[in-house]
Amino acid sequence: MIAIAKEIYGAKNYKNMVLELNASDDRGIDVVRDKIKSFCSTQQLMNKGLKFVILDECDSMTNAAQFALRRIVEKYTRTTRFCLICNYVSKLIPALQSRCTRFRFGPLDDDSVMTKLGEVAVSENLTLEDGSGEAIVKLSGGDMRKVLNILESCSLAYKNIPVQKVFEVTGRPSREDVDSMFQGLASTSFNQSYQQILNLKLTKSLSVDDVVREIHKELMVTEMPDHQKMFLVNRLAEIEYRLAQGCNERAQIASLVGAFMEVRTMG
Repeated sequence: MIAIAKEIYGAKNYKNMVLELNASDDRGIDVVRDKIKSFCSTQQLMNKGLKFVILDECDSMTNAAQFALRRIVEKYTRTTRFCLICNYVSKLIPALQSRCTRFRFGPLDDDSVMTKLGEVAVSENLTLEDGSGEAIVKLSGGDMRKVLNILESCSLAYKNIPVQKVFEVTGRPSREDVDSMFQGLASTSFNQSYQQILNLKLTKSLSVDDVVREIHKELMVTEMPDHQKMFLVNRLAEIEYRLAQGCNERAQIASLVGAFMEVRTMG
């Protein structure tokens, strides 16, 4: 949106005609009353046309700030246009949603992300070793901002970025780690599997939440009877919920292993 605004207003008028805020940082009602209202109400003597307000991550704004913003949108609709960018539209109050036209943007496809990642790496004099680019694209989930953040984090330590370092920097389990854990869950004893996952978590600083998500992805492409898969998916969902509520991670690792031990006994 910033690029579009610069194209419309030009570099000369951009600062006077466009207000860009990250609502996750400036999300209180005072920001709406002071910065946004002041910008909308001020008349530009030398510039004509509509002003433009860009609010990124506006779903982080408090309810009071959103109600105040709704009133400003209504009052200055003749002179100002508002662009509200959010991750979760359900967190915006209905009164604010009803005054906007929705545009939904899905994740970028892997080929487009890979192409842009290669261009950025070349311009920054970085070398992506075999598999590193694919790993970054997979971890990003189609989010170009995540791609750039991961690349920047890796570039602080390495100019030649190996695939294993991508997973170490992000703290996410690698493909080999996931295969190893899943194989252990499917074939080894309770204590062996529990200790294996715990050791990987401690040595590689993995989040149990990430481990559960990766195990779930692996489970969905594994051939097994439907009733066993349904049982495991249900247990994984319960574990993820308990982790979100702040439950003990070691207990949830044990629960994960126990679910796979239990499913082995099913006919």
